[in-house]
Amino acid sequence: MRSFARMLAALAVAMLAWCAVLPAQAAARPTSQEMLRDWYYLMNELVRHTATYSPPVASRSFGYLGVTAFEAAVGGSDSLVSLVGQLQGHTSVPQREPGSVYDEAVVTSAAMSDAIIYYFGNTGPTGQRAIRAAQKKWRSMVIDGVPEDVVARSEAFGKAVAASIHEWSMDDGGATVTNMGFPEQLDLPAGEDKWVPTSAIRQQQLPLLPGWGNNRTFATPSGSTCGTPGNPPYSTEPGSQFYQEAIEVYETAKSATPEQIAIARFWSDDPMLSMTPPGHWISIALQVAEQADLSLDDTVDLLVRMGVAMSDAFVGCWHDKYAFNLIRPVTYIKKVVDPKWEPILNTPPFPEYPSGHSTVSGAMDAVLTAFFGDNYAFEDKTGSPDGRNPRSFKSFRAAADEAGISRMYGGIHFRSAIVDGLEQGRCIGGYTNKLRTRR
Repeated sequence: MRSFARMLAALAVAMLAWCAVLPAQAAARPTSQEMLRDWYYLMNELVRHTATYSPPVASRSFGYLGVTAFEAAVGGSDSLVSLVGQLQGHTSVPQREPGSVYDEAVVTSAAMSDAIIYYFGNTGPTGQRAIRAAQKKWRSMVIDGVPEDVVARSEAFGKAVAASIHEWSMDDGGATVTNMGFPEQLDLPAGEDKWVPTSAIRQQQLPLLPGWGNNRTFATPSGSTCGTPGNPPYSTEPGSQFYQEAIEVYETAKSATPEQIAIARFWSDDPMLSMTPPGHWISIALQVAEQADLSLDDTVDLLVRMGVAMSDAFVGCWHDKYAFNLIRPVTYIKKVVDPKWEPILNTPPFPEYPSGHSTVSGAMDAVLTAFFGDNYAFEDKTGSPDGRNPRSFKSFRAAADEAGISRMYGGIHFRSAIVDGLEQGRCIGGYTNKLRTRR
């Protein structure tokens, strides 16, 4: 598959000097949708090489990137309609000159070329080299054979759209991330049921992005719109639901089968080591879009819905995480059950309930199922460049459910956090599905 090969090339770019390793056959002028997918593959690799890119931050960027690509394509489409007035705070977007000629691939490439700087401008030196190499290489490919006046007009419009969306993004509450998202000071709530640090790393003695749940959302009214029912009452009594859920995590991790361990690691999606859960789901969407040979209209429609839903999912999840501030399984189990127990995966540095993996996966299930239909079978090769075997799924719901339960296999979430997170995500995805993108 052409784009999966490019994903491998993109990984090489992020690690080496990409312009020196691109295959010769890549010089053919790409279609608009190929150009868009290639930019997304590169951005997914930048997620794993940009220090501030925790899952909530990645989801926010994919939200604005999706809107950028979508609004850039609207004026050249007979079927797409703008999201102006449908997304919170999105009140205007640049318009094309009536009667003038634009090249869609040039528009797309120019918009994404500027957007990648807006949202990944703080990536490291290797990422910066990869961006510059891609901008130079892909611009030469995409303008090949296009009249100079059309190139100039198309690039100007694409850049104007990217700048407009970026300006809109700046007051949503998530534009600035300092200290990798960890507060310098924060009064932690007291109580035996409350979160305490699970890492010895000094920076992680306070939890990640405690104010993220107050950020402006895209399609849902606010971070509290799809609230969760709350965790079971805290208890150390053996007959209580809380204790039983802890024992389930404890025993599952202790006796995990090779398949369960493989599932835990497949969906681990750790920041700085992977493209994070948002990037993983974007990767799934790109693979399915390639296989289905989606048009540009369908591709931008899919990617904007994915970005909007995943960003809203993390705002909603983080709103509830810091409303409940629940203790993590590793802390409870070591204190109440077995002080020598260790989970399979490292526990992330923020409260337990609900599960972020589950919330975003539920949202992605809602969006992808609405787009492609129930029981749409697919294979996910996201982990292949890192040596993980592909996994096959009979539906997007099955993939989301597996992503959720993987967190219990890994020893880092109670079942209620998973079940309620999946439902929260599907509720959030429902708001995205109500967006009107077609005439």
